[in-house]
Amino acid sequence: MEGTESLKQKILIVDDSPTNLMMLSESLQADYELLVTTSGESALDKVASNPPNLILLDIVMPGMDGYEVCRRLKENKETRNIPIIFITAKCTEEDEVKGLILGAVDYISKPFRLPIVKARVRTHLELKRKSDILENISNRDGLTGLYNWRQFDTVVGNEWKLATRGGRPLSIILLDLDYFKLYNDNYGHLSGDECLKAVAHVLSKALERASDFAARYGGEEFVVVLPDTALDKAFLMAEKIRKEIEDLKIEHKYSPVSPYVTVSVGVVSTIPPQKTDYRMLLELADNALYEAKKSGRNRVRHQQCQAGNNSIGQPHNQ
Repeated sequence: MEGTESLKQKILIVDDSPTNLMMLSESLQADYELLVTTSGESALDKVASNPPNLILLDIVMPGMDGYEVCRRLKENKETRNIPIIFITAKCTEEDEVKGLILGAVDYISKPFRLPIVKARVRTHLELKRKSDILENISNRDGLTGLYNWRQFDTVVGNEWKLATRGGRPLSIILLDLDYFKLYNDNYGHLSGDECLKAVAHVLSKALERASDFAARYGGEEFVVVLPDTALDKAFLMAEKIRKEIEDLKIEHKYSPVSPYVTVSVGVVSTIPPQKTDYRMLLELADNALYEAKKSGRNRVRHQQCQAGNNSIGQPHNQ
């Protein structure tokens, strides 16, 4: 059935022997989605365009050998966690040690026995699944379900590098709940937690592309990262978020700003200059947020950052 097929885990088989490819494919195709190729260069291309859950990799191949394929995959942050099982006729202890040092999770000697291959594939896919669950938990905020600061730090660092290399804009939205301490003090921390979860839900719905990213930055602060997004579009999203949070009409009669929970928002955008890092952008977003608070809260303040020229934009007034 179509739904069942989509749930199958994906295995890339890399071997220059048609016989081996046929044997492995026939043995595994009932349980897994299979990708096959006969060269190391093609294997790297397939992983980049369609990442598998596990790789069965021959070592001795024309051109790039399996060791080099493994080394390159383990050096890449995007692919280093894909488990690799070597299946090879190179079966000395020295060969096996070399493969494991490079980062392979297992080593199967040829001629292989299909029941052994299937058992080890199943074991390492299950280990990978559990590892992914644990990693996902460690990168999520336990209360809101958004990503946490740790994952934000990783994502924004990577997006900064990509934007620098490509000469593309990168925008950040930083928002803070107005007078949230007064909310907690008067409505209680359980109500405060529910309020934070409601705000997080607004942020999650606001993300329009797979590359857009939202995280709980700390306490009552949240951050949104928008790759390949100029200031005008980032400002429109920030204003949309601000309005939707106010439209939740979460009562906050102790706020001097509004009878409902509101947020102050800072937006900053730049095409990253060379020899800088994302902390510069985050500092400017924090400055814009401060300007939004100083100007009366419940508004968006923006800042366009250019190399050697930072300018504060006018706030959105209510």
